[in-house]
Amino acid sequence: MTSTEEQVRAAIAEQAANWLVANDEGLDAREAAALAAWLRASPVHVEEFLRVSVIARDLRAARGDPQYSLETVLAQARAEADSPVRRHLWPRVLAPAGSVSSRRWLRAAVVMAAVVGLSLGLPTLWRVRPLTPAPVRVATTAVHFETGHGEQLSRRLEDNSVLHLNTDSAVTVRFSRTERLVTLTSGQADFEVAHEPTRAFRVLTGSAEVIATGTQFDVRLQEDSTVVTVIEGRVAVGPSPMLEKRDARRNNAPRYVQVGADQQIRVSGAEWPATPLAVDAQHITAWLQREIVFDHEPLDRVAAEFNRYAPKPIEIATPALKKLQISGAFATDDTDAFIAFLRTLKGVRVEVTATRIQVSQP
Repeated sequence: MTSTEEQVRAAIAEQAANWLVANDEGLDAREAAALAAWLRASPVHVEEFLRVSVIARDLRAARGDPQYSLETVLAQARAEADSPVRRHLWPRVLAPAGSVSSRRWLRAAVVMAAVVGLSLGLPTLWRVRPLTPAPVRVATTAVHFETGHGEQLSRRLEDNSVLHLNTDSAVTVRFSRTERLVTLTSGQADFEVAHEPTRAFRVLTGSAEVIATGTQFDVRLQEDSTVVTVIEGRVAVGPSPMLEKRDARRNNAPRYVQVGADQQIRVSGAEWPATPLAVDAQHITAWLQREIVFDHEPLDRVAAEFNRYAPKPIEIATPALKKLQISGAFATDDTDAFIAFLRTLKGVRVEVTATRIQVSQP
């Protein structure tokens, strides 16, 4: 397992531990629904929740053993790093987790140990555990945002993250005590993520999953793939758990790939892993300033981009013109300026009718 996968698994294990703590304390109807939604989001969530439950069970069983009494555990926890707690207690506690890395389970197991301590009425155990619990948040209902053709929208979310939605786009936002989940169902969105180390920010599409804690990145849905571009920071990108055949690890492929600033990665259901490519992120996200920027791009691609915003579609009637390379910066809401530019090109004729803009050769 790669370090990135290990980090993601550790975060999910921590979320599972927090959910188990909350469940033991009692959930109201909204929180119970949020837990069910969290479990349905990915089979990995179910796996981690079950493993943490096993740890909790064994810790409760171990508390009857004098060797692992609370007084003994507290004394050993304050000893040096090679204390008997680390040599003897944790291997026994972590054994039910099978071959899963004990480092990942140490943090979750300590949370479970705290639960056992509380059940004995001994809150002092909280002072020796290295994990700071995430603030308790009441699960929120789903919030939906969408834009029509040519529209854009910006919203500050309840965690102070900022969502920018491009034309013809739709997202659903669900925040709970353990995670921040956004599902992009159409179009394109840019996310300025507020930093929360204990609550990852996840974006799901039909083909991709993006995980971040504090960064800025762009996600665009295309016909058969998802394109992720990072502006600042780093994100982990992998195939979406929404896919039926989501287990790319069957070919020993990494579950997630790290993508850094000024890098882009394309995720499709057919091919994984993908390799991040160097890009100009500011160029790609020019839509945030309501601009379209091209550098030696074929005319058919430029026309397709303009058609995302233009009230009348641009049609290229002459096939030879589709590969004509053009460069420039254009406002998304100023089709007239783009038409005027096309008319300056040698061998290009533009005809504007009530329903379309036709580009052809004289």
